[in-house]
Amino acid sequence: MKKKILFLIPNLAHGGAERVLVNLANNLDKSKYDVTVRTLFDVGVNRQYLSPEVRYIGGLKHQFRGNNTLMKLFSPKFLWKLIVREQYDVAVSYLEGPTSRILSGCKDPDTKRVAWIHIELGAPERAAIGFRSPKEAESAYNSFDRIIAVSDQVKKCFCDNLAITAPVSVLYNTNETEQIREKAKIEPSDDCFSVGDIPAVCSVAKIMPTKGFDRLLNVHKRLLDEGYRHRVYLLGIGEEEAKLRRKAIEYGVEDSFIFLGFKDNPYQYVSRCNLYVCSSRREGFSTAVTESLIVGTPVVSTDCSGARELLGEQNEYGIVVENSEDGIYEGMKKMLSEPETLAYYKEKAAERGHYFSKEKTVKAVEEMLEELLP
Repeated sequence: MKKKILFLIPNLAHGGAERVLVNLANNLDKSKYDVTVRTLFDVGVNRQYLSPEVRYIGGLKHQFRGNNTLMKLFSPKFLWKLIVREQYDVAVSYLEGPTSRILSGCKDPDTKRVAWIHIELGAPERAAIGFRSPKEAESAYNSFDRIIAVSDQVKKCFCDNLAITAPVSVLYNTNETEQIREKAKIEPSDDCFSVGDIPAVCSVAKIMPTKGFDRLLNVHKRLLDEGYRHRVYLLGIGEEEAKLRRKAIEYGVEDSFIFLGFKDNPYQYVSRCNLYVCSSRREGFSTAVTESLIVGTPVVSTDCSGARELLGEQNEYGIVVENSEDGIYEGMKKMLSEPETLAYYKEKAAERGHYFSKEKTVKAVEEMLEELLP
């Protein structure tokens, strides 16, 4: 008899966690598992990629400001009964915060409960995001049968800031590796995207403060002023876009710091660029960096969570730099000024990309589920 698995997440918007949840849900063995993805809000571009074999239950049609605060007015038990109601063998909150609080309200002894942590939660108040207090968060998380962190650093950060007694494991994100490589072969058709004699640098993420694109813009201007010709392509949309566009115009670099917008297929761009830069202030385990390695594009990343697990403790597969504007500058300068270094890391990126295969990561999750299930 198939085991019923629930994944609960706020929405299926254009973020990394949402994309890797779709990948995981699609690839779990359907002969063993009856998989349901339930969202609090029925919004997001990633919904369209769910397999027909995955049951999808959407929530409210519009996501509204203050929803997190509103949910804190009610008990987790009430929210679970209101939102979920059904019985599952395993229920998973696939994002830290509100869905973890809701899931803690499940009191069915026959349901195993799992909480997924995707980002560094660097203070007790941040680790308690979605909860009324760190004390409530500790009580809730310690009631879970398993907590999953997406990297060693995410695990350490979480456990350093909450008194966690529940078992915590590290499982890497699931990426559609073969599909990514196939999509990378498709030629882009954008008039504003061109690669040739001038090195092309790219980054893929929501345009928001934690992604550090303000730092990337400053470094771009600095390198141009020093004679290092290159273009930067940003793939994404977000709250900081208008501000960054104005700054690019102020710097006079609007023709070389280029906003491509959100792309269903970022791989066709990333694979054709000479360098990928992760300028993030914080990460969990960067999906975009992983995908860059899969398509064989060299990477410079700030020293945020997951970077060394992806690129090596000694820069074996890419360059990890100080998490600062100067760090990003030094890493990009090295890659742009040393063609032999760039060529070396292109080879190492492709080698490392094979490590994060879909088969390995899905198997690890299935093994975790089997440990929980009687």
